[in-house]
Amino acid sequence: MKYLIVGLGNPGAEYADNRHNIGFMVVDQLAGEREARFAQDRHGYTCTIRIKGRQITLLKPTTYMNLSGKAVRYHLQILGIPPDNLLVITDDIALPFGKLRLRGKGSHGGHNGLRNIEEVLGQNKYPRLRFGVGDDFARGAQAHYVLSDFNAEEIPDLPAKIEAMTKAVVAFVTIGLSRTMNEVNQKKKPKAPPKPATPEAPDPSPNGEKSGG
Repeated sequence: MKYLIVGLGNPGAEYADNRHNIGFMVVDQLAGEREARFAQDRHGYTCTIRIKGRQITLLKPTTYMNLSGKAVRYHLQILGIPPDNLLVITDDIALPFGKLRLRGKGSHGGHNGLRNIEEVLGQNKYPRLRFGVGDDFARGAQAHYVLSDFNAEEIPDLPAKIEAMTKAVVAFVTIGLSRTMNEVNQKKKPKAPPKPATPEAPDPSPNGEKSGG
């Protein structure tokens, strides 16, 4: 079985550490873990890895974020992969930093990469894995925010967050979308408040000693 895993981002060293490039970071990690190397391909850089017998093509589009759909459609068609076996990895300002959200379909939510993929494919029924980058920006500064690097507080936690993303991708191709959604989207139950201590019985006598019979 074949899969196409697309990490969204912008090509070029000046964008490498941007929040918008989290998709590139995740597929780079997947390739590195399996000692695979990306090579220039049409509309992007690609490499192929295998996970438990599945053939996985990793794609980093070179069309820039706003034209991501062109690269996605080409590689789906050339590889003969159905949209159900496509997974797009992207940033999301609607989620707090490091929060993951996996869906099998949905709106683009204002994300230009997802918007273009939807337009080019003519549908929004394809899996996408979103990584929260937060929304700590002033009104009108969204573009500057996503095209800026992760900050000093976020960087120490980034490797573990990327590792969680790669594990989600592996789960997607091995146990399927539904079960992976249950794992990735699972909300932690709030801890129950501690039970109040049982009040001690009052002393039976003023000096705390039991009175004799």
